[in-house]
Amino acid sequence: MRRELLQQVRRVVIKVGSRVLTVDGGGLDYAVINRLCAEIAALHARGLEVILVSSGAVAAGRDTLRSGDQVLTIPQKQAAAAVGQPLLMQAYQQACTAHRLVTAQILLTADDLANRSRFLNARTTLEALLSAGALPVINENDSVAVAEIKFGDNDNLSALVTSLAEADLLLILTDIAGLYNANPQSDPAAQLIPLVRSITREVERMAGGSSSTVGTGGMATKVSAAKKAARFGVPTILAAGKQPGIIAAAVAGDEVGTLFLPARDGLNRRKHWIAYTLRPTGKLLVDEGACRALTGKGTSLLPSGILAVEGRFERGCCVRICGPDGREIARGLADYGSAEIAVLAGHKSAQIEELLGYRYGDEVIHRDNLVLL
Repeated sequence: MRRELLQQVRRVVIKVGSRVLTVDGGGLDYAVINRLCAEIAALHARGLEVILVSSGAVAAGRDTLRSGDQVLTIPQKQAAAAVGQPLLMQAYQQACTAHRLVTAQILLTADDLANRSRFLNARTTLEALLSAGALPVINENDSVAVAEIKFGDNDNLSALVTSLAEADLLLILTDIAGLYNANPQSDPAAQLIPLVRSITREVERMAGGSSSTVGTGGMATKVSAAKKAARFGVPTILAAGKQPGIIAAAVAGDEVGTLFLPARDGLNRRKHWIAYTLRPTGKLLVDEGACRALTGKGTSLLPSGILAVEGRFERGCCVRICGPDGREIARGLADYGSAEIAVLAGHKSAQIEELLGYRYGDEVIHRDNLVLL
């Protein structure tokens, strides 16, 4: 199945974690970086396009600043990233130059991709770099990112880049061989799961947190990234990054790591952007009738089904849609602001102009701008 699924892959997003890129004592592992770049160059030679999402800047900066294993504050992490990012790019540039491969640095924040104009600009830049045969190396802009604009981890960023670039495969390289049914570090009987057909709650429960002082993501963030990529119709492979030849083996369809299959009902790029890139700024509570209409019939959200509005937001903002029990069932772009929806809640669409004095449309959220979760 793997070989059949992956034989049409032409564009790959490869995410490499800090634990793969660093030595145990701290600092960059140049031998691993040289090997990974050689393997990426081999993919280029076969005509494949590669986008690299790389962690390691904070770890490299921590080592240079001699921070040891102490827990860093946000400003200290930003300082470490500012010192470490040039070192990381220099390592990639030197390793790729040996294979006549040009590298290009792209630093992003969540706000860059949440803004539709900047999202499209980033996509255009990526396309131009790939057309020129360059290797884009993407990292979160940790030196300026704060809690409100952070992706949270490069696993999440790699899934968003997969959508941004319309890639065919997401390959996440980490410090363990894949997803296990238990924690392999504490349970010697833990078994590797080679195939995940659908990311259920049981699969998500298998994922734990990170035990690393140099990385921000654990297995949970990797499974979450695979889930996002699956909704875009893209498979994800989670594999051991320090294993020689792992990139070629994974792309060829060899039985390595864990393969997460894509969802059958994949989202188009715009709806994927709404569901996973935008940060919701408010919440709409809807009644049972609206829940059934949205989930069963794929309708738009009308004002008559809205029970309450939470938060303040403007027209065009992303909002959560929750049932009477508070469970989120969808997200979408609101055609009216929070103050307007509060007035319209529970009323029929025919009353909109009477209540507001104007009317943008009959729907609070049109089905074209709504994504079921």
